[in-house]
Amino acid sequence: MVVGIFGESCTGKSTIAEELSGRTNAKIYSGKDYLKLAKNENEAKAKFREMLNSSEAAGENVIYVIAEKEQLSLLPEKAVRVLTTADIDVIKKRFAKRMNGVLPAPVAAMLEKKHGLFDNEKYDLLVCTSSAETSGTNAASADAASENATSANAASANTADSSVSVSDTCDRIVALLKNR
Repeated sequence: MVVGIFGESCTGKSTIAEELSGRTNAKIYSGKDYLKLAKNENEAKAKFREMLNSSEAAGENVIYVIAEKEQLSLLPEKAVRVLTTADIDVIKKRFAKRMNGVLPAPVAAMLEKKHGLFDNEKYDLLVCTSSAETSGTNAASADAASENATSANAASANTADSSVSVSDTCDRIVALLKNR
């Protein structure tokens, strides 16, 4: 199966992907890793899309970590889609850590401009990682959404908003995979 984990920078995508990969023996691809498949970007995208589709058909596990909206189109139709989110202040704090504690104004402006970029995309599981930052634990808030839901209607359809660990988030993803 293919799992697409998507969201803005510093929302926990890679952390979840690494944990999930260990459980499912999945290969992880991130962003534009597909460019290694061909010299031409369009050809590389086509080969990557084909590889994801054939992995899905063969029952092989692949995780694709996505931070750019246009990359969502590469996911197979039946892929499990996991949207990770966090409050903008939490994202800025995490990004500053990556930059040795200093977040330049242009970077902060870029993060603000991109905040909410994925809010209207369909997902199967919504994971808000802001609580991990505020509680000092490895926790996230996760809402299970119905298949083919958009974030707008899924958020209103689900009232559960509990703190769960990355491990619990991966349990939910594995359950979604088993139900496909």
